[in-house]
Amino acid sequence: MYGIFTVKDMVRVPPKEFREDLKAAVLKIAQQEYEGIVDDELGIVVAVTQVSEVGEGKVVPGDGAAYYESTFDVLVFKPEIQEVIAGSVSEVTEFGAFIKIGPMEGLVHVSQIMDDYINYDAKNAVFAGRDSKKKLAVDDSVLARIVTCSLKNSVQNSKIGLTMRQQGLGKEEWFKIDEKAVKEKKKAETTGKTPPAKGAKPKEKKQ
Repeated sequence: MYGIFTVKDMVRVPPKEFREDLKAAVLKIAQQEYEGIVDDELGIVVAVTQVSEVGEGKVVPGDGAAYYESTFDVLVFKPEIQEVIAGSVSEVTEFGAFIKIGPMEGLVHVSQIMDDYINYDAKNAVFAGRDSKKKLAVDDSVLARIVTCSLKNSVQNSKIGLTMRQQGLGKEEWFKIDEKAVKEKKKAETTGKTPPAKGAKPKEKKQ
């Protein structure tokens, strides 16, 4: 999930920035230093949004820069286990689909894409459900649940595992397919008949 936190830290302002507005200079430097880093407690810093306070500058002997204790707000992204999150498919491979969620990507293993036997079309980079006829391709918008999360020292080294097998997850159009399947199942249970498989031809009555 996303959140905004207030951070207080010492910011080094080099001499070339002395002519700039102090808050503007601190904001620019904080953005360069903090955006994209992974913090164990906060998560991934997406953006430094504003500087609210800049203290008195301090000079270190032998260093021409000035150091300012500054207070600024950061927008962070921290994945939470069991969180349902929206994303888009960025890549489809034989072993699963990568989903772009915020500043990073998560992986939906092929076994977690849908509750159906899946065929992989390598030529068109598409997953297709054998019975449900559901399809998943690059740029599709989806809902997925976070099942594993490991934040390392960088976004590239961090990993997120996702699932879309639960009802209500996956592509929006899958919801209608699932609802139709549930209705057919209930109808079959009521009448005591098994719903015909898709593509099956009705049996001819004997004369």
